[in-house]
Amino acid sequence: MAAANRKSSDGSYVYREFGGDNSPALERGIQELPPAQQNLRVQASRKGRKGKTVTVISGFQAKPETLAALVKQLKTQCGSGGTVKDNEIEIQGDHKQKIVEILTQQGYKAKISGG
Repeated sequence: MAAANRKSSDGSYVYREFGGDNSPALERGIQELPPAQQNLRVQASRKGRKGKTVTVISGFQAKPETLAALVKQLKTQCGSGGTVKDNEIEIQGDHKQKIVEILTQQGYKAKISGG
């Protein structure tokens, strides 16, 4: 976004699109639902990962901070790495059963999806 905030010699903006980087108008409001109202899908996937199996948890309606805390807990309990991508949690390895058990203990409605 360096081009979006380029200034001329007199200090005025030459080109600016939709405000600055930290404009409140650009922030999307994410409605965070309680865990009991979220329907999560847990599935193992190997697509686009060079044959490595990854457990993907989708269906979250939560803030990024909540997902970051949850992925940290899941990584610890599964003993593997993981990340948050596009409002989905990815845990390395096939941990479908274990993740469903952990999520249901926390009050989420989670079920295994796919084969």
